[in-house]
Amino acid sequence: MNYSPKQIKFANISTSETEIKDLLKAWIAISIAFAIALSGSVFSSGFYTKFIIASLTVGIGFLFHEMGHKIVAQRYGCFAEFRSFNNMLLLAIAMSFFGFILAAPGAVMITGRINKTKNGKISAAGPAVNLALALLFLLLIFVQLPDSFKPIAYYGFLINSWLALFNMIPFWLFDGYKILKWNKLVYASIVALAFVFMLLQNFIHSPLK
Repeated sequence: MNYSPKQIKFANISTSETEIKDLLKAWIAISIAFAIALSGSVFSSGFYTKFIIASLTVGIGFLFHEMGHKIVAQRYGCFAEFRSFNNMLLLAIAMSFFGFILAAPGAVMITGRINKTKNGKISAAGPAVNLALALLFLLLIFVQLPDSFKPIAYYGFLINSWLALFNMIPFWLFDGYKILKWNKLVYASIVALAFVFMLLQNFIHSPLK
């Protein structure tokens, strides 16, 4: 794994040029994928609008999800940096043409001594951040926003709810697998809340057609 030796400090968070580049790469790629899935094509008249919306919703959801893992891991004294999976980014864009998103743009690579409890808490931080963002966007839906901001609130709620639930799949390298091994009650609580948020979307009118 290519870790950059040049560390950059933001407050108490350590990062590097390599991590920043990988985050930006993944942010752009996943925003393109969601924009294609929402608009149907890169040639659609609404593609650029959907791309801006995706970058401000899935982009923020993705970035904060990974930073949740990173911050908790670093508080445990671990080295933690995000690395993008280039093949998965290309696959996400390719699959989006069929209306399906495979949201596995990369992962926070962690080295250090962690036990099952610490690993579970690190893993839970990502979906928990998405649920917090989903709640924030849900509250914004009921605020009297200008029409141009309504799609951001709607898709921010939709996408962050979906990201939280998707990452709770209980196998392989997904967060859900590590959370379930650590604490079944925490796992069930996150899944239940994410599922409720997904159901709520059926009662909210989409501002975009």
